[in-house]
Amino acid sequence: MGLSGSGGKLLFILLISRLLESAVLNAEVKEGEILPPTIQRLMKGYNKYLRPFFDNGPVTVGMSLDIASIDTISEINMDYTATIFLRQRWTDERLVFEGNKSLSLDGRLVELLWVPDTFIVDSKKSFLHDITVENRLIRIFPNGTVLYALRITTTVACNMDLTKYPMDKQTCTLQLESWGYNINDVMFYWTRGNESVSGLDTLQLAQYTVEDHYTSVSEAIYETGHYPKLVFHFELRRSILYFILETYVPSSLLVVLSWVSFWISLSSVPARICIGVTTVLTMTTLMMGARTSLPNANCFIKAIDVYLGICFSFIFGALIEYAVAHFCTLTYADSHMIMYGHPLHDLDDEINGIVTTISTHNRAKRRKEIATPPPAPASTELTVNPSSPSGSEAKPEASPPEPTNRCLTILATLRKVVRFISCCHIDNPHHIDNYSRVTFPLSFVMVNLLYWTYYLYF
Repeated sequence: MGLSGSGGKLLFILLISRLLESAVLNAEVKEGEILPPTIQRLMKGYNKYLRPFFDNGPVTVGMSLDIASIDTISEINMDYTATIFLRQRWTDERLVFEGNKSLSLDGRLVELLWVPDTFIVDSKKSFLHDITVENRLIRIFPNGTVLYALRITTTVACNMDLTKYPMDKQTCTLQLESWGYNINDVMFYWTRGNESVSGLDTLQLAQYTVEDHYTSVSEAIYETGHYPKLVFHFELRRSILYFILETYVPSSLLVVLSWVSFWISLSSVPARICIGVTTVLTMTTLMMGARTSLPNANCFIKAIDVYLGICFSFIFGALIEYAVAHFCTLTYADSHMIMYGHPLHDLDDEINGIVTTISTHNRAKRRKEIATPPPAPASTELTVNPSSPSGSEAKPEASPPEPTNRCLTILATLRKVVRFISCCHIDNPHHIDNYSRVTFPLSFVMVNLLYWTYYLYF
């Protein structure tokens, strides 16, 4: 009984093994029905986990790009979103076959082949299009060359310098590197140099124009080793026409509008105050609107901020000009009057007349004293000083003070004060508006020339 039981188990195991072999054979037959004989021969013994030329040096991978579109360029996030066709070529000696025609395979067969582990360095978010199927292309040539193409949409970071915004020019890059294979395993190169990238010549962007683009080959150095790296550079210049119509022209017109108050009478207080306050508030709103579309976290002082600040200063200066002119008008009559209502000029003339009269009187008196000497005294009277031991020293008579010299000094000081007040005095407050009609436009034109010259040519 024991022998018969062990024999039954052995028979059961043999039956199961026969069934598994038949299942494997059926699977191979189905796989053979899917794959053509040529591909089936190529895939026989092929290991997709080993790169080509595994023991015979690095494999060279050539790349080319076709820029389908650049959807958005964001200054706030400092990135751009582009849809590209990435094509890679390399030679795999294990895929050589006889013939003169290439084999175009289904993109899903890429899972059976070795492909480079290329990635986009500065990519924030990327995805491979899969409608209606994954947008992949696999083509094998008789010499073993493999063409692998992908359609990718990626959002790539781009460091921007916004100090000259909106007259800025930005240089963005698209960097391709190998993730795991270093330069000893894989080498990258552009298939046609600068012509390896196409599509930018016919590209239409909203705010930018593509001025130049070029390619470069370098190495990425990390702690784990040196890796192959391809870089595509493209320069974007912002179109300034939109900003001229949207910001520069309205702000300049607001400055011109503030100058209208110079031709309005100083007595029309409501009209001039209304123009000044309205232009200041409108300019403030325009400045706030221009800053909402730009990043606030960075510390860039942009060119548009400088221009808006200049316009705001001129508008605010026009409002301050009216305040000064109106104040001078109110104090015009009082500033011309000093003690008892005499004008400053009359007071200065009176002071000059008094000084002249006193000086003439002193000169006439001195001439009279020189012309007629005093008579000799009949008897000399000696004044004895009691404190003198001899009692014979004469005490000279004290000369009376000269009040005229003090008067001259006081009058001269008063005249200097009057002249100083006269220098600070504005003869006619209406002349302030006359000067402002010329100085404000000329200053604004000069500042504009300096502004545009600096930001366009430096």
